[in-house]
Order: sequence, then C-alpha cells, then structure tokens
Amino acid sequence: MYTGLTWSCRKMSRRYDSRTTIFSPEGRLYQVEYAMEAIGHAGTCLGILANDGVLLAAERRNIHKLLDEVFFSEKIYKLNEDMACSVAGITSDANVLTNELRLIAQRYLLQYQEPIPCEQLVTALCDIKQAYTQFGGKRPFGVSLLYMGWDKHYGFQLYQSDPSGNYGGWKATCIGNNSAAAVSMLKQDYKEGEMTLSSALALAVKVLNKTMDVSKLSAEKVEIATLTREEGKTRIKVLKQKEVEELIKRHEAEEAKAEKTRKTRSRRRRTNEPITTSLLISVATLYHLVALVLSDNDLKGVDKREQGLSNVHVQADIYG
Repeated sequence: MYTGLTWSCRKMSRRYDSRTTIFSPEGRLYQVEYAMEAIGHAGTCLGILANDGVLLAAERRNIHKLLDEVFFSEKIYKLNEDMACSVAGITSDANVLTNELRLIAQRYLLQYQEPIPCEQLVTALCDIKQAYTQFGGKRPFGVSLLYMGWDKHYGFQLYQSDPSGNYGGWKATCIGNNSAAAVSMLKQDYKEGEMTLSSALALAVKVLNKTMDVSKLSAEKVEIATLTREEGKTRIKVLKQKEVEELIKRHEAEEAKAEKTRKTRSRRRRTNEPITTSLLISVATLYHLVALVLSDNDLKGVDKREQGLSNVHVQADIYG
C-alpha cells in the first residue's frame, strides 16, 4: 500500500509540467511558463506610442526571394479599420488568434454599427487565451501579441498580451528575442509628452539595430507599420522597403556622426593630458622648492635662536 502510494506520488510529480490544469507544489503552471519561453525565441517585436500616432516594428526571419508578400504577412496583421497587431511566437497559433480577433470586431460592428473599442477587443481575446490555461485537454497558445489602435474613448493606444491571458497598456514595450535589452533602451530614450511619430520611428530603428542578432540591419528583415488619424479617419500604413531603408540610412548617419564626435573628444582629451600632467609636475616641483626654502629658513632661525641662547649662557657665566 505504501509502495503504491509512493509510486503514485512520483508519477503525479512528473505530470506537473505535462498538464495545464495542475499546479506544482510551488504554485506554478509549467505549461504556461513554457509557452512564454517559446516567445523568447521568436523574432523581436516592439511598439511605441506617440502623440500623433502609434507604430509597430517587427523582425522578419522568414525571408525568401520567391515569397509573395502580398499574400503573406509574418509579423503584422490588420484587424479592422482602427486596429492592427504584431505577433511573436508560433505563427500558426497567431493565425488562429488573429482570425478570432477579426471575427469579434466584425460581430461587434454588425451588432452595434460602430467600431469595437480597443481594450474591449483585447479583453475578449484574452478571455479565450485564459480559458486554454484552465480547461483540460488544451494547451496554451504559444504566442504573444502587441496591439495598436485608436478609438473615440482613449485615442491612440498600445496593448500587450501573453499566453496566460494577461494584458496591459503600454507607452512603449517589446516582446520576443532580446526583449529585456530592448525595454531597457526604450526606458532610457522614451520621452513622455515629447514623442512624435517621426522620433518614434527613429527610436524603433535604433532599438532593432541594437537588439537583433544581425551584423547589419537591412530593410528586408524589418517590418514597420504606423497608425495615424487623417481627416477624421484612421490610417494604417505598412512602410515599404524604400522607406525603411531611408530610416536605416538616417540612423547610420547619426551613428557615424556621434562616433566621429566621440573620437574627436577622445583625441582632445589625449592631447590635453600631457599638458595637464606637465602643469601638475611643474606645480608639484614649485611647491617642493618652496617647502625646501621654508624649511631651510626655519632651520636657520632655529640655529640663530640656539646661538643666542648660548651667548646668554656664556654671559651669565661671566657675570655670574
């Protein structure tokens, strides 16, 4: 009886990471954590919220010269007239979720004759994703999404959701490979209240250039989409390769200029170092000479005082 119970406990302990509905003794759902780990190996995706728009930028890994880009979009999907999303993770899972997002948005538009609010669409999908972590016989979706959109309630918005069904609003964030380094750069360079769409594009190219595992950034490996408002309508635009190349060239020119300035300052610092060192040596030498003179004068004063005291003693002996 005891042996069977022990075997049963060991067998159950091995099932903590094979079933989504069983918590480990530490209170963890390993399958959900494994799904999040899958996102860490996907291409980098980032989003930046600006005063006059929103952008999504993503790394494209599936590059082939025979690929028809008209019928294939690996990273960025249009959901309705006011929203788009970018994905990181398993592409097939992303296709299922984006189709569901489009259906939810179309049903809402058909029923209420107005576009669905951005957060409501994100919440509806996150409810589905959370259900796949709660019921048996299912696995979590191995994909994380970034959403950009506009509605009459909150204007431009940026959201991010993960396989657990959790979501949040962001000013700038990143998912996928090297996301921690990208978020650190966004924290450092994002200027709240001053960020325009053009500066956001420059920042996105800078972050991708630093975080992508490539020797040189190219337009073929980057997909960028912007969402703006023009004449009372939302406009979602996917940048062409020529436009992305212009952004990359501009970034490279700024980097070269900054590097040149850095080298010039370093050269000036090296040139000034010998002068500063010689001045320090001269001041130190002068200080040492002054100290010697002062000490010599002090010694002479001591000798004179001692000589005076000896004369007094001699006179005292004579007249004693």
